[in-house]
Amino acid sequence: MTAVGTCLWFDGRIEEAAEFYVSLVPDSRILNTTRYEKGGGPPDGPDMTGQPLTVDLVLGGVPYTLLNGGPYFTLSEAVSIMLTVDTQEEVDRLWSALITDGGAESQCGWCRDRFGLSWQVIPRRLEELLAGPHAEAVTKELMTQTKLDIARLEAAAG
Repeated sequence: MTAVGTCLWFDGRIEEAAEFYVSLVPDSRILNTTRYEKGGGPPDGPDMTGQPLTVDLVLGGVPYTLLNGGPYFTLSEAVSIMLTVDTQEEVDRLWSALITDGGAESQCGWCRDRFGLSWQVIPRRLEELLAGPHAEAVTKELMTQTKLDIARLEAAAG
């Protein structure tokens, strides 16, 4: 049987990131941590003996691996984790946690956490509004927002 998962490349701090991520989302847990062996590390990089190499975790039932691979590749908005939530309170809670301590807001429900990983915090109601007869007006309002505001999106739908 073939298993599918996502590997995210970091330059350090993967244990801290994993602990933060599992604290955000229900049905999440750290499964396993591997460490660089003696003399280990990326080619032509520093000795990373004892530092974490990978952390396997589950976020909301979805498997991820965080890889401490060094500075060769960086996280970008080309990959984001989508969190679809039911309430404005949950949008607000997740958004605040993700942008705290060095994260950054972006546009249309996207943000970046302090580790550089991009997230989308999307209210489930947005999917319904974009499938409705006022999708154009909702999209226009959506484009003006950073953190999504359900009441403003609903008002745009009339």
